Amino acid sequence: MKPTNINDPEYFHKVVDCQYACPAHTPVPEYIRLIAAQRYTEAYMINWESNVFPGVLGRTCDRPCEPACRRGRVEEEPVAICRLKRVAADNKGEVKSLMPQGPFTPNGKKIALIGGGPASLTVARDLAPLGYELHLYDEWKKGGGMMRTQIPAFRLPEEVLDEEVNYILDMGIHTHFNTYVESMKEILEKDYDVVFVGTGAPRGRALKLPGYEEAKANIQIGIEYLANVAFEHTDKIGEKVIVLGGGNTAMDCCRTSKRLGGKDVTVVVRSPRKDMKASPWEIEDAEREDIVILNNMPPKEFVVENGKLKGVIFGKVRAEYAENGKRTLIPTGEPDVFIEADDVIIAIGQDNAFPWIERDLGIEFGKWDIPVLDKTTFQSTLPKVFFGGDAAFGPENVITAVAHGHHAAISIDLFCNEKNLMDRPPPMTNLVSQKMGIHEWTYDNYIAIDPRYQVPHEDKSISLKDRKIEVELGFDEKVGFKEAQRCLNCDVQTVFETNLCIECDACTDVCPTDCITFTKNGEEEELRTRLNAPALNLSQDLYISDVLPTKRVMIKDEDVCLHCGLCAERCPTAAWDMKKYLYNTPKTYNFNETGSCCK
Repeated sequence: MKPTNINDPEYFHKVVDCQYACPAHTPVPEYIRLIAAQRYTEAYMINWESNVFPGVLGRTCDRPCEPACRRGRVEEEPVAICRLKRVAADNKGEVKSLMPQGPFTPNGKKIALIGGGPASLTVARDLAPLGYELHLYDEWKKGGGMMRTQIPAFRLPEEVLDEEVNYILDMGIHTHFNTYVESMKEILEKDYDVVFVGTGAPRGRALKLPGYEEAKANIQIGIEYLANVAFEHTDKIGEKVIVLGGGNTAMDCCRTSKRLGGKDVTVVVRSPRKDMKASPWEIEDAEREDIVILNNMPPKEFVVENGKLKGVIFGKVRAEYAENGKRTLIPTGEPDVFIEADDVIIAIGQDNAFPWIERDLGIEFGKWDIPVLDKTTFQSTLPKVFFGGDAAFGPENVITAVAHGHHAAISIDLFCNEKNLMDRPPPMTNLVSQKMGIHEWTYDNYIAIDPRYQVPHEDKSISLKDRKIEVELGFDEKVGFKEAQRCLNCDVQTVFETNLCIECDACTDVCPTDCITFTKNGEEEELRTRLNAPALNLSQDLYISDVLPTKRVMIKDEDVCLHCGLCAERCPTAAWDMKKYLYNTPKTYNFNETGSCCK
């Protein structure tokens, strides 16, 4: 194998597994260390620069960072990264003065943002400081998009969302609320230089089984139901409620129903529990509120008597899986099951919907009515129109929409300046030694043995009485500190200098995970099997040194390294050093020390 090129900005980025897994690539260990030091405002601002909505995401993120957490690979639960983000948001000081301050010098370019969700708001946040005139259109009375209409208040308090949305709108964004855009042609005829579409995936799927038309008055589509509740068009539901579907929307619908009068709320899923798309913690929260979840039961018919819904008939199936993982649901032959219901909520998926975009404008659409886009630039086949968020590639989540917004903002800025959209700015990186003395570091490298701390919940006897009472109470400062101490500081890299190594093998003796090996080089597949501890995770790289005087090479398995620093402490020649790697994804602007913005 060839020596590792640690100058490649993506090499150490990949080693910081949590940051690498985050769509917005938030510097997770950096802000967790600041939380442990009670520097909450700074931790918040690091988040705000990357993910834009720390208070929102600290409560509602789908947490792609946590399955990637290195802590979870040493037979422990991952660090509660998401909930630590909330610790920073809940305890921050005054932050608005640290954000770009308008009014900004106009650059003469005018942008339309269709849809007021996280993708459009991120584009607005990134472009406003550069002098763009931004016009945000949304059919609702406030900004936030799906964060407001599809995330219930008991998970995301309105005041938290309002605060973080207003940080952006207060930058001088021209808002057109209560305005449904009915025609892309009309928007294009205005004097906008660019149009960005961030309208989400606003069409919920119906399920037109026998009896659907007759029972339609008591059947609701999940995302429409949640939006109607959020804007107080709906404030009650029947006592017996069936929710069809196994995703996060279904969990939000059943828990909302519990607060609006549903006494007997049942979620019915056609697939096995292990195939449910809902996040495990969302399922746990629903069951904590005494909601019954039934699996392997596809709906067959809505039962109607005298023009009124009486319930739903379900079949029973079992799942069989092919070698490629493809699932087939096989009827078991058991009798059908009838479940009574006053109301049924269908939450079986969402689709893109662009009835307002005329098909003769040059904007091409492909399968599932998804726009044909460049996956790097988010530019459509009509060059001045860009898409992002769920409107781009189908339903995802808030953090993915934010990442799309950052990429689209770069593309829009390049487009407006008549530059090549593929000439993307590189990430900003820094690799700095943490050495203060021979055996002292600027960070705490003690490995806490604490198990993951559990977030406290409001008593359900209280929370179920009011849909606006937040259920999760968040970590207090003391527990937040303890949870932060569980972070392994994966961004502090073990960097090896071949020319300083005397091959004493002291580092291999002290390494607690046997991740360091000195051996003869070879082909990767064979080499991975003869290390001190076989390196079986092929998705994480091996760190390979240049050839040493004995013709051996140093090989470190990045997958299981704890970043504890023992190798650097033990090394008599300082061939090992602990260096913090900061990786910031490119934005259309960067912050300087005063918090103002510069190109």
